[in-house]
Amino acid sequence: MMAEVLTLLVFSLLLLFCIVKNVSVLIALFAGLVLFTIYALYRKFTFGEILRMMLAGVKEARTILIVFSLIGMLTALWRAGGTIPFIIYHTVSVIDPKFFVLFSFLLCSLVSLLTGTAFGTVSTMGIICMMTGKALGIPDFYLGGAILSGIFFGDRCSPMSSSALLVSELTRTNIHRNITNMMRTSIIPFILAVTFYAVTGRLESSPQVTGEKLSFFAQSFNLTPWVLLPAAVIIFLTLLRLNIKVTILCSIIAGILVSIFCQGMSVYELIRCMLIGYRSGNAKLAELMDGGGIASMFQTMLIIAISSSYFGIFRKTNLLDKIKQWSFMVARRSTNFAAVLVVSVITAALSCNQTLATMLTYEITEKMFKDREKLAVFLENSVIVVSALIPWSIAAAFPLTTIGAPKSSIVYAVYLYALPLWNLVMSYVDSRRGDKSVI
Repeated sequence: MMAEVLTLLVFSLLLLFCIVKNVSVLIALFAGLVLFTIYALYRKFTFGEILRMMLAGVKEARTILIVFSLIGMLTALWRAGGTIPFIIYHTVSVIDPKFFVLFSFLLCSLVSLLTGTAFGTVSTMGIICMMTGKALGIPDFYLGGAILSGIFFGDRCSPMSSSALLVSELTRTNIHRNITNMMRTSIIPFILAVTFYAVTGRLESSPQVTGEKLSFFAQSFNLTPWVLLPAAVIIFLTLLRLNIKVTILCSIIAGILVSIFCQGMSVYELIRCMLIGYRSGNAKLAELMDGGGIASMFQTMLIIAISSSYFGIFRKTNLLDKIKQWSFMVARRSTNFAAVLVVSVITAALSCNQTLATMLTYEITEKMFKDREKLAVFLENSVIVVSALIPWSIAAAFPLTTIGAPKSSIVYAVYLYALPLWNLVMSYVDSRRGDKSVI
């Protein structure tokens, strides 16, 4: 017992040190890998056995790593082909500025749903909303909270979302059925968020937002409706419930065709774009649109690979058994969702990143559930959004830093609170009906 506590305490201190010193979390994760290896050796496992544990963990995440590579290529092509510029240019130009905070939430929700990436959304639509909102005189606090809420709407429930795929792979469930459950459990929280932003974010007077402020999009891209083809492919094939890898691959093919025939890109430019991301020669456009590519996913993929290797060790060494016992006690005294939510707050605060927090929460709580789909949606309604509410977590720090919003904006990210709290209330209501884990 003492060895387990000491191991987890040292790992937590390593993470805390990296946070305080603003050091890459990868260093703490590498150090954690060494630490857990030492613990396994203490438990009399050989180096060969430990290596097999690590490889078994990474093997479970191979599908995620492949999809991450595809998503990196796709987000670059959606930039280069004009898909994202088209959405931004034509959407921002028709909004009512009196409700710009609400529109920022809705626009970021839409783009994150289409792209499946919170970081990609905040780097495009999030920056656009912040830039335009500042021109309207809206405080950063309000814009930051609405944008943070919106970018994690799709990050949670898009068929292209890496977090949705991660949960699907961990729980061995169908991602499309998970999305259906996620949508169903988020209706009320979404309505509450829309109402909240409509009431609190309303401006009595402000200048008109026009497409002229974003004219460099029209000057840099051929914004024909054909550029929406990659997004249409994603939506159509998702409705058909095709395999996620096939869906993304088809959208990549559509993105390649659009980039060639609509934007006049060469094969060399396309390959370069898919590998290192879209790069614009226009400084103003580059500030908003540069990004994507396999290279942009490398750090996240490395985090997933290292985090995955932990779980082979955790399973064989039973390092998390005491925490599991504690979580079962919480579940017995409340509900299964309450236990998952409490564990997710702890893991998100300790791990500093959404991926590791999700894996830890899954590993600790999985034995509570016979129904894997319930476990999947509970994870999506807790740890996936809770990670964005931890100020020092990458899930919160990166988006807010990217758009230049204060950390206090987390307070205004009401959708991220409403979702777990609503499901917590419903779990207690359902427990009175005899089921502690109804979704």
